[in-house]
Amino acid sequence: MMTPMRYVVLVLGIIIGLHFILSFSHEDYGRATSLSNLADQFRPSTPTPPYKVPVPNEYYKPSNNNTAAQGRKANAVIVMLARNSDLNGIMTSMKQLEDRFNKKFQYPYVFLNEAEFSDEFKDRVLTLTDSDVKFGLIPREHWYQPDFIDEDRAKAAREDMVKNNVIYGGSVPYRNMCRFNSGFFYRHELLKDYKYYWRVEPDVKFFCDLDYDPFLVMEDGKKAYGFTVSLYEYEATIPTLWNAVKEFVNANPDLLAKDNAMSFISDDGGETYNRCHFWSNFEIGDLDLWRSEGYNKFFDFLDQKGGFYYERWGDAPVHSIGAALFARKDQIHFFNDIGYRHEPFQHCPQGEAHKRGKCWCDPKQNFDYEWYSCLARYDKMF
Repeated sequence: MMTPMRYVVLVLGIIIGLHFILSFSHEDYGRATSLSNLADQFRPSTPTPPYKVPVPNEYYKPSNNNTAAQGRKANAVIVMLARNSDLNGIMTSMKQLEDRFNKKFQYPYVFLNEAEFSDEFKDRVLTLTDSDVKFGLIPREHWYQPDFIDEDRAKAAREDMVKNNVIYGGSVPYRNMCRFNSGFFYRHELLKDYKYYWRVEPDVKFFCDLDYDPFLVMEDGKKAYGFTVSLYEYEATIPTLWNAVKEFVNANPDLLAKDNAMSFISDDGGETYNRCHFWSNFEIGDLDLWRSEGYNKFFDFLDQKGGFYYERWGDAPVHSIGAALFARKDQIHFFNDIGYRHEPFQHCPQGEAHKRGKCWCDPKQNFDYEWYSCLARYDKMF
């Protein structure tokens, strides 16, 4: 054997010998270098929705820690749109949110109303939290039906919906609310300094302890929109919405996000709308998504179509379509560990998430994969 070759064989023998010694004496090394583990590195990974990966432990605080969170916090706020008459429902929602989450983290609140809040409303709200609370008045031009709407046409549409038993079909205030939430809440003066928000409505239920900060999960993961329930929209409320969406998309293809979530809202590449939307009474989101050039042009385009009043376009489909078009699909997050109910639907965490959150909802009462749910379409994107 040639001299250089002898050295090669000697070195290989030493390396192989060291490998076997380390494999038997160091368990972690043995696992890391096992044939099965090495083979796994070359197998294609199985696609999975992001929420299937648990929130890392470092985001959690002890459930019995009722003091203000120390250290890093997100620039975030809890937003509640309410009237004075909603006070008792606000108390129900806010007390649960405080007990389950905000006593530990103490994020501020902003309450918005088209009329001045009463002293009673303010006093009772302030008794429930140690967090900063601000009460804001919605500018008239952001709330009421705009002057460019033909009231005769809008009235005829409302009357037709009433005849056909469309929910909220005859309500102008409901339409005002949908338009405000679609295109104006994020422009309010009291929200201008915040980046993230959590939308909470009256008379909702939070079933589980939330011992981690979802705002930091959004921030660190560069998420733009978070939801708990997704479902199909009532077709009679949006007969021309998708035509308007297609018109905008065809005119502004450069504004759409790459690798967006079009497949969640359309089964044929955008030709038709499958009516799936995120139920927007629960939202944890990045306000910069709505502040973006793309979304603002999109909302202004829809607003000029008049569909909020000539039909009954809801903020849920408008926000959902907006998120699907202007955020990447991996920026849309399902908060599977936040137990939540808004009548008549609820999300109840399953398995280990139910245990960890000390949830009091019945796991069998869970909307996630009912026939009217769109969660399976969200999962399919990944």
